[in-house]
Amino acid sequence: VYPLARELRRRGVRVTSIVGARTAELLIVQELLAGVSDAYEPCTDDGSLGFHGFTAARLEELLAGGAAFTCCFAVGPMPMMRAVAETTRPYGLPTFVSLDPIMLDGTGMCGACRISVGGETKFACVDGPFFDAHLVDYAEAVVRSKMYVDEERAAVAGATGVGSTEPARSAAVGLAGRGAGR
Repeated sequence: VYPLARELRRRGVRVTSIVGARTAELLIVQELLAGVSDAYEPCTDDGSLGFHGFTAARLEELLAGGAAFTCCFAVGPMPMMRAVAETTRPYGLPTFVSLDPIMLDGTGMCGACRISVGGETKFACVDGPFFDAHLVDYAEAVVRSKMYVDEERAAVAGATGVGSTEPARSAAVGLAGRGAGR
């Protein structure tokens, strides 16, 4: 999300970054993201920093309060992206989600990132990674995002010599918050 925010800001777009994690200690790239955002809105599940709750709940508060957003981008775990899509839908706010979590080879050859968007088959790696959040088949996306969990755990265990109970991608979801869409 940092490169996206940086580029939007460079183009003169007013950027509000709503980020979340279970606790303040798990929020990553805070200084970098705050530096390219007009407003930086941290959210923590435990209330240890910023808004006490999930990112979609904070987004709902801002929208209900009259925030004049013209577009929304969500990057993170599937439940959070689904929650953001459902939060923005009643407002008619154009919303895009990054489906990079389901990519495998990045060339379109393997088909692992095949997803239904607006009833059409798309490949996240070559047709995306950003898609209209209101058209994504999230039930299918969730299944796809869990296809290689066992392999990810084995790879993490092999690389670190330590067993893992989380898929490898969990280290990178701090920007959007674990379980942010519950």
